[in-house]
Amino acid sequence: MLSSIIDAFKVPELRKKILFTLAILALYRLGAYIPVPGIPFHEFATAYQDSGVAMSMLDLFTGGALSNFSVFSLGIMPYITASIIMQLMQGVIPAVGRWAKEGDAGRKKITQVTRYLTLGLGLINAIGYLLLFQSQAYGVQFSPEVPYWLTCVTVVFTLVAGTAFIMWMGELITQRGVGNGMSLIIFISIVSRVPSAIFSSINLNTDLGMGIALTILILIVVLACIPLIIYVERAQRRIPVNYAKRVQGRRMMGGQNTYIPLKVNAAGVIPIIFASCILYLPAQLAALFNVGWLNVVADALTTGWINWIFTVVLIVFFAYFYTSMVFNPEETADNIRKQGGFIPGVRPGSATVAYIRNTLRRITLPGGIFIALIAVVPTIVFYFTDNQLIQSFGGTSILIMIGVALDTMSKVESQLKMHNYDGFFK
Repeated sequence: MLSSIIDAFKVPELRKKILFTLAILALYRLGAYIPVPGIPFHEFATAYQDSGVAMSMLDLFTGGALSNFSVFSLGIMPYITASIIMQLMQGVIPAVGRWAKEGDAGRKKITQVTRYLTLGLGLINAIGYLLLFQSQAYGVQFSPEVPYWLTCVTVVFTLVAGTAFIMWMGELITQRGVGNGMSLIIFISIVSRVPSAIFSSINLNTDLGMGIALTILILIVVLACIPLIIYVERAQRRIPVNYAKRVQGRRMMGGQNTYIPLKVNAAGVIPIIFASCILYLPAQLAALFNVGWLNVVADALTTGWINWIFTVVLIVFFAYFYTSMVFNPEETADNIRKQGGFIPGVRPGSATVAYIRNTLRRITLPGGIFIALIAVVPTIVFYFTDNQLIQSFGGTSILIMIGVALDTMSKVESQLKMHNYDGFFK
């Protein structure tokens, strides 16, 4: 591993991408500590300590920016929510579905609409937080030396601008850095909360020795689960494909055997992120309207048995949904037929399409159930222990961190192999 990292920095192009990515992530973390102008920071920090579970989970995905009421308080959630909406619209609105099939031109249209939708959702969230933090629950009072309307406009504009800036940074990482920018921003937000969660776990018990022992035990369990998660993340079901020999000019073509690699978890961490956004949407609405029954619904959907059931159902659903979006059995079967290939024992055409689709469905179910259990079980343990380290190192956080790390390492490895260096996966 260490030698691969050294090799990565030996390649000038890759070194620039890695340093650029680290610089953007450092800038993002800096923004999490820059407070919004006009907010009395100390009074707000004191009031925020009594916030509910829903707000704590939203704060986790912003890397502590929300509890600081910083310029990045909205985090990446408006963009993720907009992306989910656009993904769903591809199957509902024919025009959006055609854009997805038009290649780069269509993707640019979808990206542009996603950006506008992100700003719209960010504006709604910003107004919601402004109203929430001025309510009796928090009691934030603005300075009378500045006109009230000007302070409100400044706060809302700063929060929306922060969301736009995060979106811009994520796209910069994707285009000029290493890995997926939005995923890396979520990754660094979760990782940044781990040190404080470790200290909180140690001091949770009055007996310091017991707190240290419990914290070490949690870390050992997490480390033991990582190889299992990596094994499932990289597991494949390989469908064999044979190509018949044919003569093209004076050369003999085909005759080789290969396979179609179908990943057990083809959707990666996307189902986890999508399910989290759906379940925490009521919390964002509660922040906007601050209605009693809506706060109850938000708390129920972010903790307790209702959250556990919905988490499992939504993760399995999005595992199937996203897999169907990124893998097309008809297109794969057609490509095999055009190249003179066939799956042994399966007739070309519709039978091949049905075989690939059925195989994909069978392996997606256990993959979806596995990541759902990994996400839910630590949440249940946290519910009964109230240990912040379990929340920060919960199943959702672990899956996101491992998934993003594997994806980033794979992209670095492909760059290394282009320059004849060994990669991370040997």
